Amino acid sequence: MRQELQSLPKTLAEDVAKNLVMVARLLDEEPEKAYGYSLVALRLASRVAAVREAAGFAAYASGKYGEALKEFRAARRMTGSAELWPVMADCERGLGRPEKALAMAGESEVQRLDRAGQVEMRLVAAGARRDMGQADAAVVTLQSPELASGAVHPWTARLRYAYADALLEVGREGEAREWFARALEADQAGATDASDRLAELDGVQFTDALEEDEAEAESASEVERKVGSGSEEGTDKGE
Repeated sequence: MRQELQSLPKTLAEDVAKNLVMVARLLDEEPEKAYGYSLVALRLASRVAAVREAAGFAAYASGKYGEALKEFRAARRMTGSAELWPVMADCERGLGRPEKALAMAGESEVQRLDRAGQVEMRLVAAGARRDMGQADAAVVTLQSPELASGAVHPWTARLRYAYADALLEVGREGEAREWFARALEADQAGATDASDRLAELDGVQFTDALEEDEAEAESASEVERKVGSGSEEGTDKGE
């Protein structure tokens, strides 16, 4: 990205960089704010591929899939890279076109992806199958050497989780539980809610301690109110 920004005048490059930093900082927690900063960067430097890509991810995180797809396509034209192919396919899913996403999973661009990219494409393809009501096909789509491997990679937890979820949808609850457990083992970054899904399958219910405290406080207040009201009535009668 730094190299791309060097093509801009120094002051402009600094302004664009500041906005891109804010996009990266806010993308996960406050996507709408990140989207706003991406629009500023886009207005300043729309011919920079990194800016188009950042705008695409901000729009994607905000659920603006048509806009995201447009920006990803622009970035891809500028760089010639296939790296964005999986997220572009997922945008097609977001736009209600799972058939298009599935078709993209069979294109030659997939062969140009690294291993992580190919796993992402597999996840998108499985999601498209489920969108189309093909739950059993989604299970088969996720079965791969990466899923069978005992090695842990940044994408391992998400792949195992998706497989567990697909198994659960087709009624294979015992296997689903096993794979949710395996997802949890690999989920060092907390990228999934595998622990919650396991608890659900085991019939465990969690109680929010804060909600309990609030409920107890409300109950105590209600008792105090009633007691106070009763005392006032007694005083009135005594008079």
